[in-house]
Amino acid sequence: MAKGHRSQIKRERNANKDLRPSAKLSYARVSVQKACFVLDAIRGKDVQTAVGILAYNPRYASALVEKLLKSAIANAENNNGMKADNLYIEECFANKGPTMKRVKPRAQGRAYRIEKRMSHITVVLNER
Repeated sequence: MAKGHRSQIKRERNANKDLRPSAKLSYARVSVQKACFVLDAIRGKDVQTAVGILAYNPRYASALVEKLLKSAIANAENNNGMKADNLYIEECFANKGPTMKRVKPRAQGRAYRIEKRMSHITVVLNER
C-alpha cells in the first residue's frame, strides 16, 4: 500500500494512466466468445481496413464493434489530436460481464435455466 497523503496517492496513480485513445462498451448483450470472433478479425489492422471488415461482417457483434471503433477514432482525433489515417488497432478484447438468469419451462414440470451473457468490449488504438 502506498504511503502518503490521499492527494499524493491519487497523483501517483494518475501519472501511470494509459494515454492511448480507446473506447469501451459495457454490458453489451453478446457473449464474450461471439464478440471475440469479430475482434480477432480486426486486431492489428489499420482503422480503414477494420471498418470495411466490420461493415460486411454478418455477425451481430460486428455492428456493436463498428460503432465502438468509430467512437475510438473520434476520441483519438478530438482528445489526442491524432490523424485517422495513421491509426491502427493495437488492442481489442472482450471481458465477461454479468449474466442474466432466465427460466424456460420444459417437459413434466421441469424448469431449465437459460443464461443470457453480457460482455464488456474494449478497443485501444495507437498511431503508426
